[in-house]
Amino acid sequence: MNRMLRMSRVPLLAAGLSLLALSALAQAPATGQLLLIRDAKVHTAGAQGTLDHTDVLVRNGAIAAIGKGLSAPGAEVVEAAGRPLTPALFGGIGAMGLEEISLGGGTNDHALALGDRKAMVVRPEFDVTLAYNPESVLIPVARVEGIGFAMLRADSVSGGSIVGGQGGMVRLDGSPDPIGPRALFLQLGGDGAGLTGNSRAAQWMILDQLVDEARGRIGPDANSALLTPAGRRTFARYLDGGGRVVVAVQRAADIRQLVRWAQRQNVRIAILGGVEAWKVAPLLASAKVPVFLDPLADLPADFDQIGATLENAARLDAAGVTVSFSRFDDPSHYARKLRQAAGNAAANGLPWEAALAGLTRVPAEVFGVGDRLGTIAVGKRADLVLWTGDPLEVSTTAVQVWLDGRAAPMKSRQTELRDRYLAPAGALPRAYPAAGE
Repeated sequence: MNRMLRMSRVPLLAAGLSLLALSALAQAPATGQLLLIRDAKVHTAGAQGTLDHTDVLVRNGAIAAIGKGLSAPGAEVVEAAGRPLTPALFGGIGAMGLEEISLGGGTNDHALALGDRKAMVVRPEFDVTLAYNPESVLIPVARVEGIGFAMLRADSVSGGSIVGGQGGMVRLDGSPDPIGPRALFLQLGGDGAGLTGNSRAAQWMILDQLVDEARGRIGPDANSALLTPAGRRTFARYLDGGGRVVVAVQRAADIRQLVRWAQRQNVRIAILGGVEAWKVAPLLASAKVPVFLDPLADLPADFDQIGATLENAARLDAAGVTVSFSRFDDPSHYARKLRQAAGNAAANGLPWEAALAGLTRVPAEVFGVGDRLGTIAVGKRADLVLWTGDPLEVSTTAVQVWLDGRAAPMKSRQTELRDRYLAPAGALPRAYPAAGE
């Protein structure tokens, strides 16, 4: 055990110091900062599209100019040599900063389970962002791969209700607080049936009751009441065109019912999962419902996913549906694989620009931070990534990540371990720290 502790001490310490340095940068003023990235292939992910051999000037943490032949005396100059420059990427909807080890209960803060799980516990006021840890060891692992922001999800399945609670968008710059408005998370379909008397039909009955309570049609003292006073106020904020409600659901029939419910109650929804969403693509396009899907979901994992196909994203996009991405298999630990998944969507018919937008502009706009993040445009935050090649190719790596125009440490616990064990052995085995470490 002592040897194991010695083996992990230095990488953990180094990663921690990098995080502390990044946190200090996040809180420091940007006054006087000047950065010029010259001769890049700029994928703006916005209205300007892709600009070859273009310069990007950053001043005080924001993008000041985009064009050819820019100059800025005194600026730090980075020669891109024609390599791709993109906005920092979205890391999906998960628990980054809310968990460290999936099986370690003491490190998991993304779900609420109160009392007897057989009893209905509905607490929409539960807000996972209060547990966000900007110094999580998962964050630098994602950041060195070009991930700059992610959505925190309040998980329903491991909690006690189809209403998981609230989450929010975070930037991976060491900032302790989320940005933008909160979102409410629900779990419907087969995965949520165990929380509603083993009946997916009961989910609509329960949701309608929550609406009635939030609107005051069922009194708080009624024996059948499910919401606390705080829960009523919270749930009410997501009605009548309020905040975004993100619903994890897969089956086409359930998605159809969800859209009808949302239109009846005037709720702004987004779909997480949507393996069979392509079957109801015209309905989703008409209702302007965005879908966050896993492009690698191509097998019928259960009876809610019989219609799984690698062409899901392409078919949705062709119908006019707004498409973004989030992995199903542990999105917190494998956020860096999301761009590979987007690349698979592009390989199966999704236009390349739409795939990049699904990793940048789309999630920023859906979750209310598109005025600051998601595109390379004058006035936006300078959250940027310079790549060795096509960012949707699995063999491509990030050369440098900038957050607010400041170079982020391109180190993580994983890179520290790699470097340590690739180095020649010294007088002591590699598991022992060298002098001064």
